[in-house]
Amino acid sequence: MLTTLIAFIVALGVLIAVHEWGHYRMAVARGVKVLRFSVGFGPTLARWKPRRQRPGQDTEFVIGAIPLGGYVRMLDEREATVPPEQRHLAFNTQPLKSRALIVAAGPVANLVLAALLYAAVNWIGVDEPRAVLAPPLAGSLAEKAGLHGGEFVRRGALAGDELEPLASFESLRWLLTRGALDAHDVVLEVASAPEGGRSRELTLPLSSLRARDPDARLFREVGIVSPLSRPVIGEVMPDGAAGRAGLREGDVVRRVGGVAVHDGQQLRELIRASAADGPPPLAAWQVERGGRVLDVDVQPDAREEDGQRIGRIGAFVGAAPDLVTVRLGPLDGLWAGAVRVWEVSALSLRLLGRMLVGELSLKNLSGPIAIADYAGKSASLGLTYYLGFLAFISVSLGVLNLLPVPVLDGGHLMYYLWEAVTGKPVTGVWLERLQYVGMCLLLTMMAIAMYNDVAHRLG
Repeated sequence: MLTTLIAFIVALGVLIAVHEWGHYRMAVARGVKVLRFSVGFGPTLARWKPRRQRPGQDTEFVIGAIPLGGYVRMLDEREATVPPEQRHLAFNTQPLKSRALIVAAGPVANLVLAALLYAAVNWIGVDEPRAVLAPPLAGSLAEKAGLHGGEFVRRGALAGDELEPLASFESLRWLLTRGALDAHDVVLEVASAPEGGRSRELTLPLSSLRARDPDARLFREVGIVSPLSRPVIGEVMPDGAAGRAGLREGDVVRRVGGVAVHDGQQLRELIRASAADGPPPLAAWQVERGGRVLDVDVQPDAREEDGQRIGRIGAFVGAAPDLVTVRLGPLDGLWAGAVRVWEVSALSLRLLGRMLVGELSLKNLSGPIAIADYAGKSASLGLTYYLGFLAFISVSLGVLNLLPVPVLDGGHLMYYLWEAVTGKPVTGVWLERLQYVGMCLLLTMMAIAMYNDVAHRLG
């Protein structure tokens, strides 16, 4: 709990500070006087003024107790009286170009930060599962495309693009996510061995998918759920079906009933499916233990999950997959970071658009509770995972703020576009109306996100 709280506060503090720093630095560069730079709201925890400030500046820096936002307060005639000798330093007197640059600099700073964080992950390196496929789920697109399990995925791309090397299973999963959510077919080059061996190309027709929400059901329909792993029994709970049957940690499962088992995911699917048609039957398992082959009768327990009856045995199933260290050089890592920001931004915008037209469930909106949970989990996994989490949230913050919604930075840019086209600024009456509409939209989105967080936590 403490790790989650600290990771969440650090994430918010860094991302908000960078966002507001973007506004601040651009304002200073364009000759606007900044009165206050605040990270957080509520009671003041700390405040200071640097002794050396840029000409025309007298900025107070503040840290608030509630780290849920921040602001940069600039000299502005619309907020307070401005002395005539300082009128040229006021935000509202600046040319349209300067005002637009100052407003856009916050979201852009978040996107630049995300690119650097992704690049840092690429430079440090991260251990990820090797792109070796488990047997595809029965009836899935992967099975129909001719995959059997055990194939090494060398390269892949969206249909029509040039094939590129896939460094790990996570790279493959990201490619499949993009293809599935954008209704694009995916072309894969697979081989029987990592190096050498015969290779072949096949197409996964993801454009024909029925499921479109980015959840486990989507990948189950694709048929590629996890990398190949040994069908080993891990930690066993004494009161579960595995414990009652006498299974032990380290047992390697070779057969379940009349089905030969080759992979941990395959074993998990057999267990899940055992309750599909009623109470799970007693099944004869063949396991290897200490060089001996044993027959064990196992009857899984039935559980309800996402409205479905599934089988459970009360034990961890499947060994950790083979890992490969993914690390890139300085330029390659930076370029890959920039590309990932572009891909995540484009995908986020498309998902938001599909939510607006009803093609995607609003259940995919996440709020602060989910973000805090992800922050804690990523921090517990290690530095590179936490940096990747920060990068993703930074992209989301940048994209969200660029949306043309009043009260957001994108809403102000929308006002400036109107001013550029008509030659007249938006009137005060319309500004008030639009701000009200924007606030209602923002509060509605926040309410839905909070509801989703609570509903998820309550199961």
